[in-house]
Amino acid sequence: MKNEPSLFGEPEIAPVLKSDASAPLAERMRPRTLDEFVGQEHLLAEGKLLRRLIAEDKLTSLIFWGPPGTGKTTLAGIIAHQTKSHFVPFSAVTSGIKEIKQVMADAAALRSKGNRRTVLFVDEIHRFNRAQQDAFLPYVENGTITLIGATTENPSFEINSALLSRMRVFVLHQLTVEQVAEILQHALHDAERGLGKYQSQIANLPFEILQWLARQTGGDARNALNTLELAVTSAPTETLTQAHLREALQRANAIYDKTGEQHYNVVSAFIKSIRNSDADATLYWLARMIEGGEDPMFIARRIVHHASEDIGLADPQALVVATAAANATHLIGLPEARLALAEAAVYLANAPKSNRVYLAYEAAAEDARATQAEPVPLHLRNAPTALMKGLGYGKEYKYAHDFENAKTEMECLPEKLRGKKYY
Repeated sequence: MKNEPSLFGEPEIAPVLKSDASAPLAERMRPRTLDEFVGQEHLLAEGKLLRRLIAEDKLTSLIFWGPPGTGKTTLAGIIAHQTKSHFVPFSAVTSGIKEIKQVMADAAALRSKGNRRTVLFVDEIHRFNRAQQDAFLPYVENGTITLIGATTENPSFEINSALLSRMRVFVLHQLTVEQVAEILQHALHDAERGLGKYQSQIANLPFEILQWLARQTGGDARNALNTLELAVTSAPTETLTQAHLREALQRANAIYDKTGEQHYNVVSAFIKSIRNSDADATLYWLARMIEGGEDPMFIARRIVHHASEDIGLADPQALVVATAAANATHLIGLPEARLALAEAAVYLANAPKSNRVYLAYEAAAEDARATQAEPVPLHLRNAPTALMKGLGYGKEYKYAHDFENAKTEMECLPEKLRGKKYY
């Protein structure tokens, strides 16, 4: 197959299939086939949906959603190569509508010449604004391109619904320690693309050390590979040790994944620290989220929610403070908003606690779901017409303001729930 230059001077075959000795180790070790790909068995194991779509060449436009270093870019390149498609890498950070339209024009021309598919890979697609995302719509719909977007953010919130409805979302999971260690071990012994020529330094490196590095890099294979290369090449005359790896790493990456299990673990710890009135732990978990790159509005929403769930009417001011912090966060963003979030979080941690509103609502909701067909009592219904009045709508309704303390004995619950107490 003849190589033709794409728009931006890149070869038509995905860069993951090249082996450039000057490229970082993570680039050189990119898997070239699905069989070399480590992880994501829920998508790529024999018989799984994505593998079947690739094998049968029945691809539609896709979104790969997952944390850094899980293989989103690599997988897009493998798909383009295996389906013999023209591959155009595209960055949402550096490209705009003008570039999008040029890509589409080239893709249409290529298709008209031989019905050849163009796979447009957009890294960090969530960074495109609404207008830029909308620019893809007609070309995705008419099949000019197969769009593969990569994102670390929840597509439900970051991708336009019109575009998202035309794409299939596949969630990539954070790699396990064992999977990253396996990738590292393969790189150490690959003489063609990896670090095999350094056998004297790495011959006796225990697998446990590779597992340690995998943990320190938070399941990010790219980070782990490049750290390993730096450690090996900076100590060429010595046997590689954990100390060399620690020095190369400089500092352990914060193990915080905005989409995987760690995300939910840290958020859970934050909320439970508030509930336990532990201001110090609350601040620590808040800092873990902010320093780990969490969306500040996600944090703000959790704070507002738990002002009602865990404090409620024990201190009604808590919801006011939480809402003010959310508004401030929306207005000024990070880094300044970290103090507004911290102020609200500490206020909630120190506030008196009550879940009575939460429990009351849940009890009422359970009854509401079970009695959807229960009619509204006649005396509570409006009667704007003579017919409705004749049917008894509004009859015997008691206007509360006409009574002492604006309170009547009138029953306001449906017949089956009369006398029920929630709060």
